[in-house]
Amino acid sequence: MWEIIKNGGPVMYPLLACSMVALTVIFERALFWLGIERRRNRPLMDVVLTLAESADWQQIKEKIQGSEDHVIRVLTVGILHRDYDMAKAMEAEAKHMVKKMARFMTVLDTMITVAPLLGIFGTVLGIISSFEMLGTDGIADPKLVTGGIAQALITTAAGLGISIITVFPYNYFKSRIDHSIYGMEKYATSLEVVHQKLRPEAGQ
Repeated sequence: MWEIIKNGGPVMYPLLACSMVALTVIFERALFWLGIERRRNRPLMDVVLTLAESADWQQIKEKIQGSEDHVIRVLTVGILHRDYDMAKAMEAEAKHMVKKMARFMTVLDTMITVAPLLGIFGTVLGIISSFEMLGTDGIADPKLVTGGIAQALITTAAGLGISIITVFPYNYFKSRIDHSIYGMEKYATSLEVVHQKLRPEAGQ
């Protein structure tokens, strides 16, 4: 591995930094989503909506106490602000949760874009160096030129490798964010509909 890095030239060092950053973010996000999944309590969400239909807010409070499910948290904020603006309260909490879910995603996106560009940059520098060698020594030893070009292509391969490896977890995390947004919107809308039905009854 060290020989490949050394043969690839100075651009291999920023590529190595890109790979370390990408792997660190992927590991951190994987742990984050594992924690999210571990805290999920899907049956409780349906229980909350059922209790909301009968306006049993005290029972809901007891049921959701201690829950760390992100959808439950959104519903909880809505219930706490039901006498003011339930929809806006849940929207604000959902945005806060999405911001946490999308943390470092721009870093991964940047690594996917920058790594291949750095690889091409390293290859161009290597080819320039090879042609300079060709201009100086002529074609007395063609192996020096072809060897230089082969080494220059190492950076392109490394950059593409980093990008390819990073794009899969990036798309996975992005799909998890989209799925979570859908879940929060679905249950928040259901709670809001239930609350709207209760309001006329409360006014009678």
